[in-house]
Amino acid sequence: MFEPADFLAAARALACEGGPTAVTVDAVIQRVGSPKGSFYHRFTSRDILMGELWLESILAFQAGFIAAIEAKQGLAAALHAAVWSRAHLEEARLLMLYGRHDFVAGAWPEKLRKGVREQARRFESCVEQFARDAFGRADVASLRRAMFVLAEAPIAAVKPHLQRREAPPTIVDELITSVYRAIVS
Repeated sequence: MFEPADFLAAARALACEGGPTAVTVDAVIQRVGSPKGSFYHRFTSRDILMGELWLESILAFQAGFIAAIEAKQGLAAALHAAVWSRAHLEEARLLMLYGRHDFVAGAWPEKLRKGVREQARRFESCVEQFARDAFGRADVASLRRAMFVLAEAPIAAVKPHLQRREAPPTIVDELITSVYRAIVS
């Protein structure tokens, strides 16, 4: 009767409303309308639920970023944070205002460690590929530039708007584009 997706959707809604700390097992089962046993039949702990929520969200965000890098569209990758934030405002707030460790305190459950390692590896691989494409090499300085232009500057441009619960205005795209062109050209 109750699916894991039901519990994840409830956790996402609660986290969007009040941050990751608002997600308790009791709050989730109340939102879903399920008995506690249904929750624990699908998730062995709150940490598993929250870890899966974070991983699902970050993978959804990174899909467009990775596609842009693989298509050798660096500017589209840099703009992805702003574009995705407009389309997924509440999820963007979760990912950009809270860190991975706000979802799961302490060590990640073994069940999720592999997924987190794979997600980090994909992101790092994309940054490395971009550095090679844009700067001709993937040395420390090029990787630093790539990380700044693809992630740090775009997130810095988007984050204040997310803090105010507003979609990033299009001027953010202009700013990200200017930074991208200044560094990549």
